[in-house]
Amino acid sequence: MFDKLKHYHIILASNSPRRRELLGGLGLDYEVRVLPDIAESYPSDLPVEQIAEYIAGEKADAYRKLMAPNDLIITADTIVVVDGEVMGKPIDADDARRMLNSLSAKTHQVITGVCLLTATKQRLFSVVTDVTFKQLSDEEIDYYIEHYRPFDKAGAYGIQEWIGYVGVTAIKGSYFNVMGLPVQRIYDELQRL
Repeated sequence: MFDKLKHYHIILASNSPRRRELLGGLGLDYEVRVLPDIAESYPSDLPVEQIAEYIAGEKADAYRKLMAPNDLIITADTIVVVDGEVMGKPIDADDARRMLNSLSAKTHQVITGVCLLTATKQRLFSVVTDVTFKQLSDEEIDYYIEHYRPFDKAGAYGIQEWIGYVGVTAIKGSYFNVMGLPVQRIYDELQRL
């Protein structure tokens, strides 16, 4: 199945334990390599649906000059969008509380941009999943923030955690995309490389 990929040295450029787990679930051999201080900014006039893909591409560009000829770099970035507002990772508990209150009783989009980079090719794509939350109580939000500290997650939540169990009422699209890595699409793209 992965015969075409045997000559590549696959590198996941991410600190995310969820992304590591998800990519590992594909059965690929890979190494994690993370460069410090890669900016996650984007032009202010960039359409919302292009932001995650743009940032994934910028992350990959940081590795370009360090690549060996047989390296295959995988980068990703996930954002949450509700009512036109782009949510990254919360800076503190108050910011997480604000984000979760914004998501409460609404449908939002989780957009993950991915870049697959080799010495001769670059594939950029993004995957969108719609997620609907019930009306979350202040008590539920505070409990989640206190016990799960979601400060490393776009939109201040992990769907695979307690808040996802009790709060998510509907999902349209890839569950794994909401976790931060659309592995089904990555699998398809790797097969085409």
